[in-house]
Amino acid sequence: MWIASEAGYTGPFTLGQIERIVLNNFEGLGLIQPLMRALTAANYEVATPIQLQAIPLLLSGYDLMGCAQTGTGKTAAFALPTLQRLASMATQCQEAGKEDARPSAGPDRRGPRPIRCLVLAPTRELAAQIEKSFTTYGKYLNLRVAVVHGGVSQMPQTRALQRGVDILVATPGRLLDLMNQRIADISNVEVLVIDEADQMFDMGFLRDLKRIVSKVPLDRQTLMFSATMPDEIRQLAKQWLFEPKYVEVAKVSSAATAVEQSVFHVSAQSKPKLLVSYLKSSAVTRSLVFTRTKHGADQLVKILLSSGIDAVAIHGNKSQNARTRNLDAFKSERPPILVATDIAARGIDVHGVSHVINYQMPEVPEIYVHRIGRTARAGATGTAVSFCAPDERGSLQDIERLLNSTIEVNESLSELTLSASQQSQIGSNSGGRSQSSGRSGNSRGTSRPRSTSRAGQSGGRGPRQRKSSSGNMVLN
Repeated sequence: MWIASEAGYTGPFTLGQIERIVLNNFEGLGLIQPLMRALTAANYEVATPIQLQAIPLLLSGYDLMGCAQTGTGKTAAFALPTLQRLASMATQCQEAGKEDARPSAGPDRRGPRPIRCLVLAPTRELAAQIEKSFTTYGKYLNLRVAVVHGGVSQMPQTRALQRGVDILVATPGRLLDLMNQRIADISNVEVLVIDEADQMFDMGFLRDLKRIVSKVPLDRQTLMFSATMPDEIRQLAKQWLFEPKYVEVAKVSSAATAVEQSVFHVSAQSKPKLLVSYLKSSAVTRSLVFTRTKHGADQLVKILLSSGIDAVAIHGNKSQNARTRNLDAFKSERPPILVATDIAARGIDVHGVSHVINYQMPEVPEIYVHRIGRTARAGATGTAVSFCAPDERGSLQDIERLLNSTIEVNESLSELTLSASQQSQIGSNSGGRSQSSGRSGNSRGTSRPRSTSRAGQSGGRGPRQRKSSSGNMVLN
């Protein structure tokens, strides 16, 4: 692959040289002119670390497993090289005039366009966000992008697929439904992207993913991107990726340094009053509040509305229209407080979030890192506040162990919080750590996949040639 270094030398670089080169903008990544033009139009100037490391590897044709904190540009890291690959292959086919080549994306091709890139995402919001990014970056390329997900009528999605698309972004459930109806054909996929792989696992999509992966060609480029990379996901990567390169630009245990973190120790009964008081007394401009359950999110919205605070909820039980409407309101100039569950919040990419509030502590500590990554995006600063009830102390300890640091205790609003002596008394009366906190049991909701030989496995990767390509509601 030919790329440009900061010293001005251009030439054929080996993989080792590519990995050592320090680049600070998109000019040196070897992207084609239509992509550079689109990036300029979108005001992209400086590439992020995940983009700097991943794009050269992906342009060279390698499978890749990427781990980076949320908000670090993972979508562009896989979308840009994928767009370049598809555009380059189409051009090569047109120039060669091969009758047996796959139909190109050009206007003279015969028959419907096959799906050449498949991107899988866990939530509707994230799928829509990825589709928008592909459309933005591919603005000057003759490639069609479509998105399919549940919660809406499938008819517009069916029509788009029948017209033919080059890049399909999908949630697993709707895609399988369309495949069973023989509407979606993924037998020509050249690039498979699995985004937010850890959340896919947490949401119980493993069986669906296996069915989908078994239907795409073995000769493909496979990419897995995620905010966290637990061992379960690494095991899947061994099965589905072919000699992958690993890119990790931030440790899973690290939280964004620009986020000011603190914790309130509070009784479960006082959490609603504390939240209302905190929102009214703090310089909150755009705030995201996390709860564990859908019912809890709805109840919390009622509490905030009754206290004169504009709030909306977003979770899996909301219709797609309601989710879109509430998310649009959150992006507006007068945003309501957005109360969300972790699953629904995966697709929220909103700049200007000043505060993230953990109304309930996450049971899996890595989720804490993902939650607070919703603020302090794109170089901004932010605030993350957690409400920790006595039975959540174990979860807090797990988070601090993961971060290898102690989260500062917030001593404001002391009339609503527990003093150190009260915490000690409650702790001694409770007999220690709550069994419901931390990672006891099967916290990820599914069994760990077996590590099996890849040869001959359905959905695995056999040997192949590597091709280079350019009332009094208490919530706790």
